[in-house]
Amino acid sequence: MARSSRSSLFFVLFVLLLCGLMGAVFGQRTVAVEGSSDAEIRDNLKEFTQVYDLVEKNYAEPVNPDKAIYNGAIPGMLRVLDPHSNFFDPKQYALLREDQRGKYYGVGMSVGPRNNKVIVIAPFVGTPAYKAGIRPGDIIAAVDGKSTDNMTTTEVADLLKGAKGTTVHITIIREGSEKPIEFSVVRDEIPRYSVDLAFEIRPGIGYMHVNGFTETTGHEVGQALESFQSQGDLKGLILDLRQNPGGLLSEGVDVADKFLHKGQVIVSHHGRNSPEKVYRAAHGNSGRDYPLVVLVNRGTASAAEIVSGAIQDHDRGLVVGETTFGKGLVQTVYPLSYDTGLALTTAKYYTPSGRLIQREYTGISLYDYYYNHEDQQNSTAGKEVKLTDSGRTVYGGGGITPDVKIATPKATRFQDTLVEHYAFFNFAKHYLINRHVAKDFEVTDAVIQDFRKFLDDEKIPYTEADLNSEKDWVSSHIKAELFVSEFGQQEGLKVQAESDPQVLKALELLPQAKELADNARRAIAERAAARATASAAGATGVASSQPQ
Repeated sequence: MARSSRSSLFFVLFVLLLCGLMGAVFGQRTVAVEGSSDAEIRDNLKEFTQVYDLVEKNYAEPVNPDKAIYNGAIPGMLRVLDPHSNFFDPKQYALLREDQRGKYYGVGMSVGPRNNKVIVIAPFVGTPAYKAGIRPGDIIAAVDGKSTDNMTTTEVADLLKGAKGTTVHITIIREGSEKPIEFSVVRDEIPRYSVDLAFEIRPGIGYMHVNGFTETTGHEVGQALESFQSQGDLKGLILDLRQNPGGLLSEGVDVADKFLHKGQVIVSHHGRNSPEKVYRAAHGNSGRDYPLVVLVNRGTASAAEIVSGAIQDHDRGLVVGETTFGKGLVQTVYPLSYDTGLALTTAKYYTPSGRLIQREYTGISLYDYYYNHEDQQNSTAGKEVKLTDSGRTVYGGGGITPDVKIATPKATRFQDTLVEHYAFFNFAKHYLINRHVAKDFEVTDAVIQDFRKFLDDEKIPYTEADLNSEKDWVSSHIKAELFVSEFGQQEGLKVQAESDPQVLKALELLPQAKELADNARRAIAERAAARATASAAGATGVASSQPQ
C-alpha cells in the first residue's frame, strides 16, 4: 500500500477510535454498539482495514485515499449517528474557523456567477476593493494574470484571499469601457458582520437583522442596541433571525442575555452521560423592556432558536413567522491532525421551559431532513407541551412554533423569471452607466419605462399585466439594486427591509408584543403574591396551633 494510502488509513482509524471514545464519554451511538468489548472494537477496526486494503488493491481505477477517507469512510460513519455530526477536511475546517472568527483576509467583495463569468456582486463599504473603485457588475477576467475562464466562484474567491498586506492584481472588464481595467489591491482584514443591518425603521422603532452567531455577534448586537438608545428612547424592536443558521452557543447566550432579566434561564444542555449545564442571563437588559418582535422562518436554526425560544418562554417578546428548523443538538468541534476537524454531537439543548427543540431525524433521509420537513413543522400533533412563565402553551420537539404565523410569500412565475435572468442587477448596472441616484431617489413611471425597455432589449418575457400587478415589488427591487450599486450593500438591504411584507406585519404586531409582556408581568406578579399569601397563612396556622 502506498505511503499516502497508509497515512490516510491510519488517520481514519484514529478518527474511528476517537468517535468510539467520545461515544463512551457522551453516550452517543458510534461504530461500536453500547456494551461492546475492547476486543470487538479491535475486530471491527481490523475488518475495516481489510476492506480498505482490498478496495485499494483491486478497485477498477486507482483509489484516491483522501477522497475515500474524507468524503467516504468518515462522513458515512457520522451519518448513522445524526444529521449534524460532521467531518471537515483541511479546506472545510479552515472555512469553518474563518466563519467562527467573523473575519478573513482579502479584498472585501462578494462575487457570483453571471453568464458563465464571475462578476462582482458588491464590494463591501470601506474595504480595499471599495476604495480601489471596483463596482458591482464588473467582470473579473483575471487574478494575478491567471485567467478566470472556466473557474468557479469559489476558485476565484480563493485567489482573491491571502495574507494581510499582500497585493493582488485584478483585471476587470467593465461595461462602457473599451479596454480591461487593471487594479492592484492590498489585502486587509475583512470583517464578516453578523449584524448586517441595523437601523431605525420608524421613529423610535429599531430593526436589526442577525445573519449568524460568530465570535463577534454579542458585541455587534450590543453596539446596535446602544446606537438605537443613543438616538432616543427605544419604543420597540424588530429582531430578524430569518435564515439564521446559528453558530456559537456562547454568542447565542450573550445575545439572549441582552433582552432578558438578570438571572433568567436562557438554555440548558446535557447528554446522557454528561452533566447538565444551565446558562442564565448574567447581565440582563437593565430594565429596558421595550416591545419586541422576533421574526423567524424555517431557516432559523440552532443558536438562533436558543434566542427565540428563551424570549418566547419568558414572554419577553412575540415570535412571528414560520416554525423554525428544529436543531437542538450541540456539536463540540475537535481539531484533528492534518488540519482537519470533527464536529461531534455531545449533548441536546433545552429552552427555559424544558422544551427539546430538535426535530425527529431517525428513519428520514438526509435530503428530507434538510429540505422537506414542512409537515413536521406545521403540525403540533405528538409534540411535547410546555408552559411559558405566564402559563401560555408552547410546543417542543420540532423547532420553535411562532406565536403568530406568517407564511413567507411565494414567488410568482413573473418574479421567478426576473430573478433567474438577474434582471434587477443587470438593469442597475445598465441604468447607472452615465448617471447617479441620490438617497431620496424613488422609482417613477419613467424608471419603470426604462425597465420595460430593458426587458425588451434583453428578450426577458413579461406582460403588461405582470408589470402592473407586481409594480410595488418591481419598484422595490429596482431601488434596492440601484442603492447597492451606488451606496453599498447595507443601503440596498435597508430598502428591502422597508418593503418586506413580513417586516411590515411585525411592525403592526408591536402593540400585541407589548400587551403580551404586560400580561405576563401581571400574571407572574399575581402568582407570586398568591404564593406569598399562602405561605403567610401557613405560617400563621402553624403559630396558632402552638401551645399557649
